[in-house]
Amino acid sequence: MPAVPKGTNDTQAAFYIGIKRRFPTRETGSCFLVNGITVNKTIQTVESAAAGGAFLIEDIYPSIDGGRFAVKRIAGERVDVWADIYRDGHAVIGAALIWRGEQDREWRSEPMIHHGNDRWSGAFTPVEPGQYVYAIEAWTDEFATWSRGVVRKRRAGADVSLDAIEGAGLLTKAHGARQDAAAVIVKQCEDYLQTGDVGSLLAADLGAAMAESQSRPDLTRSQNFPLIVDRDKARFGAWYQMMPRSQSQSPGRHGTLRDCIARVPDIAAMGFDVLYFTPIHPIGRTRRKGRNNAPMATKGDPGSPYAIGTAEGGHDALHPELGTIEDFRALVATCLEYGLELALDFAVQCSPDHPWLTQHPEWFKWRPNRAVRTADDPYSDIVIPDFASVDRAGLWNAFRDAMLFWIDHGVTIFAIDNHDTAPLPFWEWLISDIRRRHPEVILFSKTFARPKLMQGLAKLGFAQSFSYFPWRTAKWELEQYLGELTRYPERDFYRANLFVSTPDLLPYHLQGGEPWAFRSRVALAATLSGSYGIYSGFELLEHDAIPGREEYLDSEKYQIKPRDWDRPGNIKPYIAALNRIRNDNAALQQTENLRFLGVEDGETIAFAKEAADPANAVVAVIALSGHVREAWLPLGDLTIDAGGARRHVTALENLITGEQSRIEWGGIKLRIDPDRDPALLFRCLA
Repeated sequence: MPAVPKGTNDTQAAFYIGIKRRFPTRETGSCFLVNGITVNKTIQTVESAAAGGAFLIEDIYPSIDGGRFAVKRIAGERVDVWADIYRDGHAVIGAALIWRGEQDREWRSEPMIHHGNDRWSGAFTPVEPGQYVYAIEAWTDEFATWSRGVVRKRRAGADVSLDAIEGAGLLTKAHGARQDAAAVIVKQCEDYLQTGDVGSLLAADLGAAMAESQSRPDLTRSQNFPLIVDRDKARFGAWYQMMPRSQSQSPGRHGTLRDCIARVPDIAAMGFDVLYFTPIHPIGRTRRKGRNNAPMATKGDPGSPYAIGTAEGGHDALHPELGTIEDFRALVATCLEYGLELALDFAVQCSPDHPWLTQHPEWFKWRPNRAVRTADDPYSDIVIPDFASVDRAGLWNAFRDAMLFWIDHGVTIFAIDNHDTAPLPFWEWLISDIRRRHPEVILFSKTFARPKLMQGLAKLGFAQSFSYFPWRTAKWELEQYLGELTRYPERDFYRANLFVSTPDLLPYHLQGGEPWAFRSRVALAATLSGSYGIYSGFELLEHDAIPGREEYLDSEKYQIKPRDWDRPGNIKPYIAALNRIRNDNAALQQTENLRFLGVEDGETIAFAKEAADPANAVVAVIALSGHVREAWLPLGDLTIDAGGARRHVTALENLITGEQSRIEWGGIKLRIDPDRDPALLFRCLA
């Protein structure tokens, strides 16, 4: 039995013995004894939670559809969590934010802070990509409630001797304390027993030790909320999409992966960090399309790369004319050398010649005449698998295994094409399976379907999504649309990648071929969003379209199209300058913190973007027409972080020329000549 301090009465001795049994020594003392059996804190917490329910934990942010879908963040980014937490009465409440990796067993805990009106906040920072869960716990802090009552009584001059005994009794309920907390509890108890001074029980360090060590019989836990943590490339990147077979420098010759390797330095010099390929698999011959999507191919027509599969192989094979898998590995290595990652189109469709049609006929739908059911025009060269077939597990796994094949060969990003060909449960399963195996892999949803379907796909877990940016041209359209993308809850699950053009899309506003329009659109995409992309040929101002349609005339989807990548009139230096500015300014490496500025000119759009880490703020003013513009840029209420304090912007530094302009009368007057540069970009100075 522990030795009792001299001068203690029987009641005090009982308290002390109870404490020493829980904390046998000052050095150890991390056990909770029940009939001689050691019970660890984790088990006790689970038992307490089962008996909980005393608290209401409501209005939890962030959460998507009540926790049905995962919130998205970037590795190393702080995850702030808010909630209303309350119970009846006036007891002191304790609350903690708990979190763990989805596959982990142990929870980590961070304290939550009360901000008034029962609103609490906490934060945690996952440092690795992966799938996580978080929840909130609340409980009554009995010792803090006791301490608050005693302090009030003492101030009023009331006798607190009985309260002191009650407080000492609470110490005997402590358990599971760390070594340092246990030592504090034992010491303060000894001090109280020797002096009889209740002040020993009101010490701040004792309150902190008891906060983590006392029993929590009414502990209440919220539901678990899912969290997806991606690496930074999911938030910030400049994509360059190209057709590998068109990279030959010899007219009429099919391009190879070695030709692609030769182009990597040029693409890197423009500042791109993602090289994005259209499908590189064998192309079917049955129902092959001709030039400009003609129903029948003629001799030499290469067909659409989206009609995947021949006898040479399917989704895990290379088109023979592109080269070998060794060439592919060499391409990946060259990309890494120049700071590029390789992204592949991944289309869950087949040509009628795909090996799966003979190996697994049950994966497809067949017509009464025993012909396979192909898609309707203009896609009659492809076959849509039956994702609800009797062997759907085999089909789903086959597509998953094809993706894993390319991941094993160095692919880190996939752009998913034609989502309508597969059901939503397939995408949710595939994303979760790939993310669990390879949390570093980024999946980009490149569909531009109905808005709610695009949002639904993003909720299922796609790290990035296509956008309606190509069709938003007026000032009010851009402000409204980007306002939608950056509001809550969209900003917590939808990361838009603003492509200015694609192999399928040549927007009407580019079909005139005016250089200012190409510069304006790429400047908008590169500054409004952390992620943007162009399709090869954009830098050459390619603009010949099928009359009345937003499609390229003589599209390289149906023919080989080599180019002179340095021909006069290109805007490669302009794109390189934009990407350099993006890389130098953290404000342009994110999308969420975006604020439009009230420029009165209807053909000029202005906005500010600010990053917290490191502190950086940029203002962009971009002309939306080809005429010289003069506009007043109001900045009177714009503040930025300066040494931890908010200060008004006092000057702007031109990010191209380095020239600085003082802000007077709450703003600055600007002149924009779109033929020279439709975009003025400034760093904010305080």
